[in-house]
Amino acid sequence: MYRKELRVTTTREGEIINLMEDVQKAVTGSGIRDGLVHLFVQHSTAALTTIEYEKGVLTDLQRALSVFAPDDIPYAHNTKWGDGNGRSHVKAAFVGPDLTVPVADGELLLGTWQQIVLLELDVNAGRTRSVICTVTGT
Repeated sequence: MYRKELRVTTTREGEIINLMEDVQKAVTGSGIRDGLVHLFVQHSTAALTTIEYEKGVLTDLQRALSVFAPDDIPYAHNTKWGDGNGRSHVKAAFVGPDLTVPVADGELLLGTWQQIVLLELDVNAGRTRSVICTVTGT
Protein backbone atom coordinates (compact mmCIF):
# COMPACT_ATOMS: atom_id res chain seq x y z
CA MET A 1 0.00 0.00 0.00
CA TYR A 2 1.15 3.53 -0.78
CA ARG A 3 -0.35 6.74 0.58
CA LYS A 4 0.30 10.35 -0.42
CA GLU A 5 -1.37 13.62 0.47
CA LEU A 6 -2.14 15.81 -2.53
CA ARG A 7 -2.40 19.52 -1.64
CA VAL A 8 -4.55 21.74 -3.84
CA THR A 9 -4.91 25.50 -3.46
CA THR A 10 -8.24 26.93 -4.56
CA THR A 11 -9.24 30.52 -5.26
CA ARG A 12 -13.01 30.65 -5.66
CA GLU A 13 -16.34 28.88 -5.26
CA GLY A 14 -17.18 26.78 -8.30
CA GLU A 15 -13.56 26.19 -9.25
CA ILE A 16 -12.97 22.77 -10.85
CA ILE A 17 -9.39 21.57 -10.62
CA ASN A 18 -8.01 18.77 -12.79
CA LEU A 19 -6.12 16.29 -10.57
CA MET A 20 -5.06 13.86 -13.31
CA GLU A 21 -1.37 14.71 -13.38
CA ASP A 22 -0.98 14.54 -9.59
CA VAL A 23 -2.92 11.28 -9.29
CA GLN A 24 -0.98 9.60 -12.10
CA LYS A 25 2.30 10.73 -10.50
CA ALA A 26 1.18 9.16 -7.21
CA VAL A 27 0.29 5.90 -8.96
CA THR A 28 3.65 5.86 -10.75
CA GLY A 29 5.48 6.72 -7.51
CA SER A 30 3.74 3.91 -5.68
CA GLY A 31 5.34 1.25 -7.85
CA ILE A 32 2.00 -0.56 -7.92
CA ARG A 33 1.15 -1.84 -11.39
CA ASP A 34 -2.29 -3.38 -10.85
CA GLY A 35 -4.86 -2.44 -8.22
CA LEU A 36 -6.88 0.56 -7.13
CA VAL A 37 -6.32 4.20 -6.33
CA HIS A 38 -8.67 5.66 -3.75
CA LEU A 39 -8.99 9.44 -3.33
CA PHE A 40 -10.60 11.15 -0.34
CA VAL A 41 -10.94 14.91 0.15
CA GLN A 42 -10.70 15.84 3.85
CA HIS A 43 -13.18 18.70 3.72
CA SER A 44 -16.96 18.97 3.96
CA THR A 45 -17.29 21.74 1.35
CA ALA A 46 -15.25 20.16 -1.45
CA ALA A 47 -15.91 17.06 -3.55
CA LEU A 48 -14.33 14.66 -6.04
CA THR A 49 -15.74 13.29 -9.27
CA THR A 50 -14.88 12.50 -12.88
CA ILE A 51 -15.93 14.60 -15.83
CA GLU A 52 -14.76 15.56 -19.29
CA TYR A 53 -12.50 18.52 -18.52
CA GLU A 54 -13.95 20.75 -21.23
CA LYS A 55 -15.05 24.35 -20.69
CA GLY A 56 -18.66 23.81 -21.79
CA VAL A 57 -19.39 20.80 -19.59
CA LEU A 58 -17.57 22.41 -16.65
CA THR A 59 -19.87 25.43 -17.00
CA ASP A 60 -22.86 23.07 -17.23
CA LEU A 61 -21.82 21.32 -14.01
CA GLN A 62 -21.40 24.62 -12.17
CA ARG A 63 -24.85 25.75 -13.34
CA ALA A 64 -26.47 22.43 -12.40
CA LEU A 65 -25.01 22.61 -8.89
CA SER A 66 -26.26 26.19 -8.48
CA VAL A 67 -29.77 25.07 -9.47
CA PHE A 68 -29.56 22.07 -7.15
CA ALA A 69 -28.51 24.18 -4.13
CA PRO A 70 -29.16 27.83 -5.02
CA ASP A 71 -27.57 30.71 -3.14
CA ASP A 72 -30.82 32.67 -2.75
CA ILE A 73 -32.65 30.38 -0.33
CA PRO A 74 -32.22 30.13 3.46
CA TYR A 75 -30.05 27.36 4.89
CA ALA A 76 -30.35 26.29 8.53
CA HIS A 77 -26.55 25.88 8.68
CA ASN A 78 -26.12 29.58 7.88
CA THR A 79 -28.53 30.54 10.67
CA LYS A 80 -26.62 28.42 13.20
CA TRP A 81 -23.03 29.27 12.18
CA GLY A 82 -23.31 32.52 10.20
CA ASP A 83 -20.63 31.52 7.70
CA GLY A 84 -22.95 31.52 4.67
CA ASN A 85 -21.80 28.19 3.26
CA GLY A 86 -24.85 26.01 3.86
CA ARG A 87 -25.25 25.46 0.13
CA SER A 88 -21.58 24.42 -0.07
CA HIS A 89 -22.12 21.60 2.43
CA VAL A 90 -25.24 20.40 0.60
CA LYS A 91 -23.50 20.30 -2.80
CA ALA A 92 -20.48 18.47 -1.38
CA ALA A 93 -22.65 15.87 0.35
CA PHE A 94 -24.43 15.01 -2.90
CA VAL A 95 -21.32 14.84 -5.11
CA GLY A 96 -19.28 13.02 -2.46
CA PRO A 97 -15.84 13.14 -0.85
CA ASP A 98 -14.24 10.10 -2.48
CA LEU A 99 -13.50 8.29 -5.69
CA THR A 100 -11.92 4.92 -6.55
CA VAL A 101 -10.30 4.19 -9.92
CA PRO A 102 -8.81 0.90 -11.13
CA VAL A 103 -5.13 0.77 -12.10
CA ALA A 104 -3.65 -1.60 -14.71
CA ASP A 105 -0.05 -1.67 -15.94
CA GLY A 106 0.61 1.43 -13.78
CA GLU A 107 -2.05 3.52 -15.54
CA LEU A 108 -5.44 4.81 -14.43
CA LEU A 109 -8.25 2.91 -16.16
CA LEU A 110 -10.44 5.87 -17.03
CA GLY A 111 -12.60 6.34 -20.10
CA THR A 112 -11.33 8.39 -23.03
CA TRP A 113 -12.78 11.66 -21.77
CA GLN A 114 -12.84 11.04 -18.01
CA GLN A 115 -10.69 13.30 -15.86
CA ILE A 116 -10.47 13.26 -12.06
CA VAL A 117 -11.42 16.64 -10.61
CA LEU A 118 -11.75 18.41 -7.29
CA LEU A 119 -14.79 20.69 -6.94
CA GLU A 120 -14.28 23.73 -4.71
CA LEU A 121 -17.80 24.34 -3.42
CA ASP A 122 -17.22 26.68 -0.49
CA VAL A 123 -18.39 30.28 -0.72
CA ASN A 124 -15.45 31.06 1.57
CA ALA A 125 -12.96 29.67 -0.97
CA GLY A 126 -9.32 30.44 -1.21
CA ARG A 127 -7.78 27.67 0.84
CA THR A 128 -5.57 24.63 0.63
CA ARG A 129 -7.43 21.35 0.25
CA SER A 130 -6.02 17.95 1.21
CA VAL A 131 -6.77 14.90 -0.91
CA ILE A 132 -5.55 11.59 0.51
CA CYS A 133 -4.43 9.32 -2.33
CA THR A 134 -4.10 5.63 -1.42
CA VAL A 135 -2.83 3.12 -3.98
CA THR A 136 -3.27 -0.59 -3.25
CA GLY A 137 -2.44 -3.66 -5.28
CA THR A 138 0.60 -5.41 -6.67
